[in-house]
Amino acid sequence: MAERLFLRLDDDPLHGPESGVPAGTLRAFSVGAALRGHVSHILLYRETFADGHEVRERVLPDGAVRLVFNLGDAPSAGEGEGLAVEAIGASAAPVVVRMRRKVEGLSVTLRPGAAAALLGLPVGEIGGSAVHLDALWQGEGTELLGRMAEAPDDAARVAMLHAVLQRRLRDSSATAGNTAAAMHAAQLIAASDGRRSLREVATTVGVGERRLQQLFHAHVGLSPRAWSRLARMHGCLRALRLQSSPAWADVALDSGFYDQSHLVNEFRALCGVTPTEFMGHAVSGSSKTAR
Repeated sequence: MAERLFLRLDDDPLHGPESGVPAGTLRAFSVGAALRGHVSHILLYRETFADGHEVRERVLPDGAVRLVFNLGDAPSAGEGEGLAVEAIGASAAPVVVRMRRKVEGLSVTLRPGAAAALLGLPVGEIGGSAVHLDALWQGEGTELLGRMAEAPDDAARVAMLHAVLQRRLRDSSATAGNTAAAMHAAQLIAASDGRRSLREVATTVGVGERRLQQLFHAHVGLSPRAWSRLARMHGCLRALRLQSSPAWADVALDSGFYDQSHLVNEFRALCGVTPTEFMGHAVSGSSKTAR
């Protein structure tokens, strides 16, 4: 069965140009001022598939934690069934998602370091797995989903979501200073495409390296090293958007990899495909990729 690709980097408005997602499937909603420091974006997705037809989508990791509210048939990873309301932990590995029938829902992407404040627990405890939101929100996820289903339109659903997230943020027991330190560290690493040493990042934030590890576990959900690997890969993917026939040895060195073999190994680990296979996906999936 053919796979389509989904990739979204921080500066992509909806999804990356390589993605095979049909135009019009995704819609972005503005994030209110009270949430903007903790929520990166809110997306509505809506797509209908023919009866008996299944689409598999390879989702490349961005390291973010997400809250997902499925109003239609919930997509699933692996062979199990999808969850109606879920918190999806940060991951540095690709996920192949299976979609059938009518897929519709809202996805909330949290800013790196902001998850503990909205989930109410150290986000590293859920790893990269999907957890039913009711387990974290004491049943409020299902209750909110029910109200969303009865709402007259998408704008009303998003307004309900905003209200709940704002209240949970106000009631959060997460220490603001720890949240800010984790967010700052994650931003420093991302802005350098993973090239800043962790010692330098820790010093800049004003903590020791061991404390940096603890902050990332609690608030980001990945280790600083895994976050750095993802940041380096994202920098590489951005560079590939500008090249139609990359010289892989040069790409590897320019992107901060030791050599071409290191680049290939990281592509396999983080994307589940080789660099050449990725370029094949990108070209076949979209004509919008910058060349």
